[in-house]
Amino acid sequence: MPYAVVAHYRCEPDDAGLVRDALLKMREHTLREPGNLAYVVHADADADGAFTLYEQYVDRAAFDAHAASAHFAEHILATVRPKLTERTVWFGEVLG
Repeated sequence: MPYAVVAHYRCEPDDAGLVRDALLKMREHTLREPGNLAYVVHADADADGAFTLYEQYVDRAAFDAHAASAHFAEHILATVRPKLTERTVWFGEVLG
């Protein structure tokens, strides 16, 4: 069953460019993963430094492989997360 992730990130406006660039680099890598179905990065139109990610994988194992990848460590763990002031993540199974 497909597995989805919705992540909401917020950072200081001064860090928004760095976070945006890292998320877009992450998208390039993730879209090449064999188990990835979607990776969409949204920037909040009304709040500088607020981002929402929508990700979809063929199953939970594909997401786990994504989270264990070198590009996740580089772009998310080492670059994005240290700049975040707020982070919420929702996980769910895609119905239908």
